[in-house]
This record gives sequence, structure tokens and C-alpha cells, in this order.
Amino acid sequence: MLWGVNKMTNKKKQILRVPATLEEIKRSYAKISKLYATLEGRFEKGLRKRGLQLLAVQKGEHVLEVGFGTGYSLVEIARSVGETGKSYGIDLTPEMLALARERLRKAALLNRVELHQGDARDMPYEANMFDAAYMAETLELFDTPDIPIVLQEIKRVLKPMGRLGVVSLSKEGRENSRFLRLYEWVHQKIPQYASCRPIYVEQSIEEAGYEIVKREEFLLWRLAPMKIVVAKPVQAASISQS
Repeated sequence: MLWGVNKMTNKKKQILRVPATLEEIKRSYAKISKLYATLEGRFEKGLRKRGLQLLAVQKGEHVLEVGFGTGYSLVEIARSVGETGKSYGIDLTPEMLALARERLRKAALLNRVELHQGDARDMPYEANMFDAAYMAETLELFDTPDIPIVLQEIKRVLKPMGRLGVVSLSKEGRENSRFLRLYEWVHQKIPQYASCRPIYVEQSIEEAGYEIVKREEFLLWRLAPMKIVVAKPVQAASISQS
């Protein structure tokens, strides 16, 4: 068993490593991309809606989605930024990009979106480019040492007063959850397909130099504990929580 160890308030909190390689994960998501589109559309609508509500994308903004999958959230972001704004998306898998592009085309929103196939650890964007960044069910896909790298890279491309929205499978306060234990067991058995695992969402974000300004819990499928967080880089964060 591989473990990643994070520290917070002098306590060790453990999350599983991701033993599958990036290429293995990329190939598995290519195989399940169409099934993933169906599941995302039917079962994650409420979670997606609430995450974007808390991020509160405004007209005229430039917004990045990291790990856009089949494009459901990108459609909503493109509508929110309006004709004066611009949305961007980066995802590792070309099959996901193709599905997202087709979804945007059918919604007549392709002209408001710029898509990239690439790695979130090294993104092809200029510094201080985005008003907001959003990632849903994506941060927990990265191996433990890569989580702070991804969060720092997002901070690089955010404007100083920008904000980050994260929706992620959360282990915080749920260490004894039977569902999460089963989830972690499956992750260890078939990591190339069950590549995500529960992480300490708030801890990871704060340790990467953000201050959390909004937080909510959401129980997906009445089983999976999800954490919705909106945060700002420390230098731009408000002292009070919204």
C-alpha cells in the first residue's frame, strides 16, 4: 500500500497514492468517455449546479475549467461569461475534448470557449490570465505529490484577486466512512479505472497558499461525501468568510 502523508495542526492525515501512471489513466478515460458523459449528465447535475453557483461566474470574466470532462460545466460557464467574456478548458484526454467540443457546438457556444488538451501541472496559459478557475472531481485524480503542483499552477494563471472553485471527494471528518473505505479498496485494486480517491480538500488548498472563503458539503448519490470550496490566493483573500 502506498501512502501520501500531509500535515495539519501537527496531525498526520493520510491519503492513498495513485499507483496508475498518467498514460494508464488517460487510456482508461478514453475507453469510458461516452459512459462517463451519460453518468455525468444524469447523476451529477445538482452537484455541478451548486459548485458553479458558489463560484458565481460573472459576465465579461475569463474563466478556466481544469479537467472539463465531457463539457457539461463548460456549457454553463460559457453562458455565464456572456458574449463579452471567454471560457477556457484543459483536459488530458482527446476523447473528452471531442465530446466537449460537440456539446458546445450543439449549444451554439463554441465561439466563447477555447479548449486545450494538456497537463494541469504545466498549463499553456499566461500568468494572471483568469478571473476564476474551476475544477470538479479532478483534484482527487492527481497523485499526492502532484496536488500542490496543480494548485500552484492554477494560482500562477489566476489574477491576484481571482478565485478558485473546487469540487472534490472529501475525506475530512469521514475517516471512518464505510463507503470511503470501500472506495479506497476499489482504487487500490483497479487504479487505472478508479483513479480518484478521497482527499483532504480544504487542507490541500490551504497548504497551497489559498484562503477558503466559501465551503459546503454535498452528499452525492446519498453516499459520496463531496466538498465544495471557493478560495482565493492568500494575498487577495478577505479576512472574513463569505
